[in-house]
Amino acid sequence: MSNFIPIRFAGTGSYLPEEILTNDYFEKILDTSDEWIASRTGIHARRRASKDENTSVLSARAGEAAIKDAGLSPEDIDVIILATATPDHPFPSTAAFVQHRLGCTNAAAFDIGAACSGFLHACWVAAGQIQAGMAKNILVIGAETLSRFLDYEERGVCILMGDGAGAVVMSKAEREGQGILHATLGCDGSKAKHIWIPAGGATLPSSKTTVSERMHYMQMKGRDVFKFAVVKMASLIDEAMEKTGLSPDDLKMVIPHQSNLRIIEAARERLGLPAEKIAVNIERYGNTSAASVPITLDEVWREGRVASGDKVMLLAIGAGLTWGSMVIEL
Repeated sequence: MSNFIPIRFAGTGSYLPEEILTNDYFEKILDTSDEWIASRTGIHARRRASKDENTSVLSARAGEAAIKDAGLSPEDIDVIILATATPDHPFPSTAAFVQHRLGCTNAAAFDIGAACSGFLHACWVAAGQIQAGMAKNILVIGAETLSRFLDYEERGVCILMGDGAGAVVMSKAEREGQGILHATLGCDGSKAKHIWIPAGGATLPSSKTTVSERMHYMQMKGRDVFKFAVVKMASLIDEAMEKTGLSPDDLKMVIPHQSNLRIIEAARERLGLPAEKIAVNIERYGNTSAASVPITLDEVWREGRVASGDKVMLLAIGAGLTWGSMVIEL
């Protein structure tokens, strides 16, 4: 997608569970330390959903905040698109449960599965529906309860992930120039097993063997993903600047997926931006996958670090391996 699309983020919202897991927690159950985790990832803490919270609960709370921020009622929402890699159930869509929780009785609802870049994929779909005149107000949510899919005996993965949800309401632009200036999505399916959960689907249904061999937990080739992300992030940045004709100085804020502080710093150096122009909260929330970008967007909006008229770049790379970038004038 390279053509301008006149949309706006009419409202934003987010929700983080109350329980905080600091690095001290992992020091007690794994052969690791706060220094080891923080130096390699930038993470000091992450959130974990309570036993009464699942992806639809987190989604509904973030969605409710976004709808309220947009000055709308639940009945004003035409479509709910939920990006998640951790659905409540294999089917129906988790978005269906969110629709019911929110009382969005007029809304269609469906899920998108693109892991960490899922929110950008969902925004891409929503923008097309609005541009085509098929919907006026679309609630886009990124939400994860990754803690339910982690092997707490696998140090390389469980220390990274956190639970949470972020949401935006997308509507038609209100003024000239407001909208998506550039967007690109992609996938390299040859690397699909770099980040995955092997069992629980149609290929490997649940069985005593899959359970005993811990195949229902998330697995990741960390070094391979890290190398891919650094290179791909750089190419996404270069492409966005070329396609839009903007310079890094024109950007008010860059909101990258919060995967690893070293990857984020590589992106900042690539753009030559000061630290205050890169939104970072990985030290508090860890990697929340599809929730990462919308949580961060909501934070910088509420803190007044971005405002209407500002140009913002969104970046994410996730399982699949998938990726996406957007440059938006708010």
